[in-house]
Amino acid sequence: MNFTRWSARLPGTQRRAAARTETAVSPERRGEGSVPAARAEQPADGTPPVPAVDELPARDVLDRVPALVALVHGPDHRVAYVNDAYTTAFGTRPTGAPAREALPELAELGLLPLLDQVLRSGKPRTLKSRKAVDGRSYTFTCTPVAEDGDRDAGGGAVLVFATDVTDHAEAAERLRASERRQRETAVTLQRSLLPQELEQPDDLRIAATYQPGGTEAAVGGDWYDVITLGGGRTALVIGDVMGRGVRAAAVMGQLRTAVRAYARLDLPPHEVLQLLDGLAAEIDANQIATCVYAVHDPNEGRLVYASAGHLPILVRDENGTVSRADEPTGPPLGTGGWIHASGSIALGPGSTAVLYTDGLVERRDADLDEGIAALEAALAGATGTPQVVCDRLVRSAGVTADHDDDVAVLVLQHPARTGPDGDLFRNAGLELLGGVEAAPRARAFASGVLTSWRFPAELHDLGVLATSELVANSLQHGTPPMRLRLRRTDRRLIVEVTDGDDHLPRRRRAEPGDESGRGIAIVATIASSWGCRRTPGGGKAVWCEFVLPEAKH
Repeated sequence: MNFTRWSARLPGTQRRAAARTETAVSPERRGEGSVPAARAEQPADGTPPVPAVDELPARDVLDRVPALVALVHGPDHRVAYVNDAYTTAFGTRPTGAPAREALPELAELGLLPLLDQVLRSGKPRTLKSRKAVDGRSYTFTCTPVAEDGDRDAGGGAVLVFATDVTDHAEAAERLRASERRQRETAVTLQRSLLPQELEQPDDLRIAATYQPGGTEAAVGGDWYDVITLGGGRTALVIGDVMGRGVRAAAVMGQLRTAVRAYARLDLPPHEVLQLLDGLAAEIDANQIATCVYAVHDPNEGRLVYASAGHLPILVRDENGTVSRADEPTGPPLGTGGWIHASGSIALGPGSTAVLYTDGLVERRDADLDEGIAALEAALAGATGTPQVVCDRLVRSAGVTADHDDDVAVLVLQHPARTGPDGDLFRNAGLELLGGVEAAPRARAFASGVLTSWRFPAELHDLGVLATSELVANSLQHGTPPMRLRLRRTDRRLIVEVTDGDDHLPRRRRAEPGDESGRGIAIVATIASSWGCRRTPGGGKAVWCEFVLPEAKH
């Protein structure tokens, strides 16, 4: 066989190897179009001449090549030759038999269709890193080596050249296994730092979902939380730590813990973000995070929020109209030097709000606003429970297990309650006008309201006593305007008094001779919980809660 002509069809190194291994070619075979044979030259210094390529025995060279070599011929790929390395790897192979029978290892690797393609196209094909029956991995290159006109006559040969890449394949697999372990560690850490069970406030229905990126994407720092603040108010937070892997998840965990601590101070949203901004810079000056912190007060019917570089909150009202929360939006946490501000958006009965991270709406081939607009359209048509809405939004965004980024979604609904269910949620308020005579009016008002709400006698008396102490404390230490507010839900009774003084009371131990200091201590003793906070525009609110008897079980 003429390896010289075959070498013209071989790519790169294989062509040069074939040229070096060609056996002596007869003069009549060296016609027009063949590759000229290399000539031996006599060095000037008298050393023995280098053998010409034509003088090298091709079979002997191929037998000694460490790579696996096989030559098949014709449409049935009948075996014409296999070298020693191939025999060592797969055993002796009979010549003249079709490759499907004589080379079963190639059939198992799916190489036979590739041989057909090489014969038809006359172009080489490569199959990278396939594990063979001998347990080792090879990269197979199939190269046409037909004489001119052989293919037209149904002939033609294919040279199969297999390079052992076992070491590379095992190193790559070890690397992939290491990456999988790191990703699993990050996912486990991420999920352990997220709420294992969402708090469910009296006035809201809430659901959330978190989906890590696909196996090719490192886990990020997406997170969310729901925090009941007392007095019927609820804090909702969602954020995204820039970066990937365990470090991002760890930073996320620290920020989430800090948010819960700051939330207990019952600060306005912008003040919480201000504290988080400084903390984020201390945790890692090179890692920033976006965040939205919002507070829902059922008495106000609004969601008060502050944003640090995060995507806008979306709200669908009871009529199905979707709105975006407007500015203010400050820079991400950790940048420093920015004074955050709070904004608000209506969230009345029948409304649904969605907080989300950029993995839900950001795509490489589309503008971010397009993604948010698509989410608005999906929210407008998504009805049902918060979990159903959550799942529909994720599906509409095309998020799958192979998604290239983390996704966190938090959905909250303020149900429109009517009928018997609506009777379990009531509000009553009284403006505290005048001087000391406001105290008996407040007690009489509380007694009448609690009687109309059909509370048992014990809870009625405790509610009236708490009202009396909170009003007396406000009359003594606060300034006008003063207001008493009573609220019942299906789980608790809430008593709240507001006034114009921003000095927050604290519980202290009163000495026997003290004339004051016992009111808050009494309230803290008889109530399930109590607290105080500053109100927007100045002033404060002091509240306490009583868990209803049927809600204790």
